[in-house]
Amino acid sequence: MSTRLGIIAAMPQELQAFLQAMPDEHLQRIGGREVWVGHWRGHEVVAALSGIGKVAASITATLLIARFGVGRLLFTGVAGGIGPGVAVGDIVVATELLQHDMDASPLFPRHELPGRGISRIATSPALTHALQQAAQHTLGVTQGQRVHTGLIVSGDRFVSSRAEVQALQAELPDALAVEMEGAAIAQVCLDFGVPFGVVRSISDRADDDAHVDFLQFVAEVASPHAVAMVDSVLQHLSPTDTI
Repeated sequence: MSTRLGIIAAMPQELQAFLQAMPDEHLQRIGGREVWVGHWRGHEVVAALSGIGKVAASITATLLIARFGVGRLLFTGVAGGIGPGVAVGDIVVATELLQHDMDASPLFPRHELPGRGISRIATSPALTHALQQAAQHTLGVTQGQRVHTGLIVSGDRFVSSRAEVQALQAELPDALAVEMEGAAIAQVCLDFGVPFGVVRSISDRADDDAHVDFLQFVAEVASPHAVAMVDSVLQHLSPTDTI
């Protein structure tokens, strides 16, 4: 298994912050994607923007694995909090991911991936543990924010109403956060046998009271947190570890 690390950012601001930490990054354009190759703390790193939605994200993940030989992958971004106690500014580290809009019933149970017999895809225990520690270190003990671990759900629609949140909570009561890409990247990694980790900063509660200054949150909170967490993971991960 290759030790080359793929980093997929959900937001352009995150990607730019990552590139600033890569002193020798160089750009390659393939399949409509801009992919940056370089080093970060001695690790071979390939970084790219996911694109919005499950199809775009799965194309990016496939490209990084099949074309650039990525052998492990981290995905960062923002999400809406839907679990009890998951507040704006908190961090959610995924232990498993699910497509909340996958429904091939009655041929298959709702949420089940056809041909796979599962609906939830587990993240790498090693990368998840590393992200948990990095998130705790990033938040520290003075800001009042929390790190949560558990289920993140993905779908090809932007969840922004209380009714939608309540429906998700009723259907998937253990879901902590909702976004639009993570579960697709998880499925690609499952198919290729690539260990992966997913971490999300909570930008809003995914309802009618959603955070109003989203871009400011990304610039001042989500991007710095993403860089700090990835940097912490790489600082403690040997470049030769295959996980």
